[in-house]
Amino acid sequence: MSPAVDLVTLGESMVSLRTAGPISAGGCLSMHVAGAESNVAVGAARLGQRVRWAGVVGVDPHGEFILRQLRGEGIDVRHREDAARSTGVMFLERRTTDVTRAYYYRSASAGSTLSREDVDLALQGGARVLHLTGITAALSPQAREAVEYAAHRAKNEGILVSLDVNYRSKLWSREEASAALARIVPHASVLIASDDELELVAPDMDHTVLERDSSGTAEVLAAKHLLAAGVREVVVKRGAAGAEVHTADQRFEVPAVPVTSIDTVGAGDAFTAGYLSALLDGEEVAGRLRRGALAGAFAVSTEGDWEGLPRTGELALLGDHVAGSTQR
Repeated sequence: MSPAVDLVTLGESMVSLRTAGPISAGGCLSMHVAGAESNVAVGAARLGQRVRWAGVVGVDPHGEFILRQLRGEGIDVRHREDAARSTGVMFLERRTTDVTRAYYYRSASAGSTLSREDVDLALQGGARVLHLTGITAALSPQAREAVEYAAHRAKNEGILVSLDVNYRSKLWSREEASAALARIVPHASVLIASDDELELVAPDMDHTVLERDSSGTAEVLAAKHLLAAGVREVVVKRGAAGAEVHTADQRFEVPAVPVTSIDTVGAGDAFTAGYLSALLDGEEVAGRLRRGALAGAFAVSTEGDWEGLPRTGELALLGDHVAGSTQR
């Protein structure tokens, strides 16, 4: 019997209130859904995968808004409502064209109470891939234990585990992140990180060497350690510089798709959604990288965390596009 869904993600989704200028100056706010895991869920669903998102929301309009938006994207929602806690909220301030700042109001939020029982509900019926991030593990000790349990259970059940480091300095220190992620990494088959996050998850590495080395050698060394620890694919996101994948046999690299960047929020999640959807479609590593780069290009060239993410038939729009062109 085939699994109920292709991809399961679990974590906290919040209401994001966006401004086009400094918050202190006032002005209009636009309301959106934000969250790394739900961003990936939307991206993968639009690319044709059967997707489930699991999490906890408050009994409030914010939680209702999140659930409605995700269901509207065709995502199977497995959620719990916590009447004693509020759904998390964040403000996203476009301070300048090049600088965006996030302000979180998620301490003791409903989403931070993710538990083993929520994981059991999320994995009921099985899945082909479970996608996790370091963000959820940073929310609370209970959420961290739930993420560890999810990774352990999924691996034991033959579900491929994908882990995106997604380090957030406003949630925990690098030392805390490294210690916690060390318990999750051994269960991961696909490890996704930006180039400056590898030191958090590379076991037994001299971090001072990683910090000093800018030649790329440290990245290769870190990838080798992770591969030796059981990870099958180490995916390194470099933003405008493209991305690379290290496997036991070889390395694959892809440049970023040249587009006009207007909003980089959610670009890494878009890349991950593209990469995982291609993996689920049976693409080889080079094809996964290419789809990830295309999805990331859609994200940075449109407003919002996920609103501009492509559907399968739209990927070709940026394949060989000419800047400023109109499709007729």
